[in-house]
Amino acid sequence: MAAAKCCGTINVADSAGNMLLISHADCEKHDAGPGQPESPDRLAVLAPVLQRLQQRGHRLIQAPRVDMQACARVHSRAYLDTLEATALCPRQLDYDTYAGEQSWTATRRAAGAAVAAVDAVLAGEASSVFCAVRPPGHHATPKTAMGFCLLNSIAIAARHATDHHGLERVAIFDFDVHHGNGTQDVFANDKRVAFISSHQMPLYPGTGHPSERGVGNITNIALTAGTDSALYRQRFEREILPTLLGFRPQLLLVSAGFDAHRSDPLSMTRLETDDYGWLSAQLHAVCSELSIPGPIALLEGGYDLGALKESVEAFIEA
Repeated sequence: MAAAKCCGTINVADSAGNMLLISHADCEKHDAGPGQPESPDRLAVLAPVLQRLQQRGHRLIQAPRVDMQACARVHSRAYLDTLEATALCPRQLDYDTYAGEQSWTATRRAAGAAVAAVDAVLAGEASSVFCAVRPPGHHATPKTAMGFCLLNSIAIAARHATDHHGLERVAIFDFDVHHGNGTQDVFANDKRVAFISSHQMPLYPGTGHPSERGVGNITNIALTAGTDSALYRQRFEREILPTLLGFRPQLLLVSAGFDAHRSDPLSMTRLETDDYGWLSAQLHAVCSELSIPGPIALLEGGYDLGALKESVEAFIEA
């Protein structure tokens, strides 16, 4: 592979290799509340995609439940107790975040998938992983639920990589159209983890200004409404790619939200389905360039069901 440059697309080879898929039927049982776009249908539409990939030889495994020690590296004990209690007493946790009787089980599966993915790639059992799980996680802070998110699965995965496996540099790239404020909060003072987010601004949750730098490990790429394929790819090549390569992570985790698609009802960004295939190929090429496993991608947002299905398929196929 040609040497990477500070700007421009990396040469993309066929680096998908031994891809692992992780999901679980329990994730469809999470009740996000009446009328919420974060519904079980988001996983139901992905089932045929996962089945086709499995038939083609990719391994699909069931997500385990995450253990409390892994959760406690990110979330407070009091908050975890609150989430666990929703199994007996469902409740509204935030104005747009509800937990039903099965939500605790579902979110433990989602976080368990993330931890299992880290274990698998670091053990050499997979070269890359896609976790088709819900609820999403990147808005959840150490002490609060918000934005449809309960446990911050990707933050739990990153802390598992650093605190359990001893990695010194882990990168998280979040391309959900909404800023991953919870993930940023977790790692704002942790130099071992670089958090790079591209998101529409202004938009929920109102965070993610480029001036938010943490201890030099936070990079926020604020996109204006109407950002299209050409502009997004340009900003990836000029800003995101050099940041990822410059940090030289030992592991790349991805908050894969597909709500920057032009058809999504919750944003005004205008990415196309093909952009997610391009983006996946670029992230695999980053890992190849750095001679690291991954990427490990976790499903976050994406609320137009047709666009979600097509975009996830394009992302995985790449």
